Amino acid sequence: MVMAVTKRTRLSPEERRAQLIDLGARMLAERPLEQISVEEIADQAGVSRGLLFHYFASKHDFHLAIVRHTNVEMLAHTEPDLSLEPLEILRSAITSYIDYVSENRNTYVSLLRGTASGDPEMRDEFERTRATMAERIILQLPKLGIEPGPRITLAVRGWIAFVEEATISWLKDPEITREELIDLIVTALPAVALSSETAAALLGA
Repeated sequence: MVMAVTKRTRLSPEERRAQLIDLGARMLAERPLEQISVEEIADQAGVSRGLLFHYFASKHDFHLAIVRHTNVEMLAHTEPDLSLEPLEILRSAITSYIDYVSENRNTYVSLLRGTASGDPEMRDEFERTRATMAERIILQLPKLGIEPGPRITLAVRGWIAFVEEATISWLKDPEITREELIDLIVTALPAVALSSETAAALLGA
């Protein structure tokens, strides 16, 4: 889809930079990151290619800014509701996550399965996002009487990898319902991180 060219407007440096990143994020919903053209972005913003590189050192730097933007947006969308009980916090966050990636499936799959996933700096951005997701969960564990430690942290990080893989597979071939996927992901965390007895007690099994 061809996006309309934006009428040239005088913006502050912060507003212009944010505009360029937003245009890139919108384009990411339609094509892989490596196919996002700085020339096309500049045309849509109504600025010169040279001005775009005033805000970003290189095309790679611009792409990195787009990835940061999408990661921040996803984390904001899945911010936990701390007024809920710990297990409900988890379910609410996973529900928000599934809904977000369903609405932004092309962006999500492109970043995790496209060439960006092989770039060291891009991987660092993804890892920071995963670390934030893991920390959100680990901070709730003491409320359940579970003391965090290296084993728990490793299990939570592994569970996040499972969440990503299960979600991508479901987006491509949704053989189960959204609610079944959420149940699968939520119940998988205690099963991976805790002993079978503790997990069963926690889930009321």
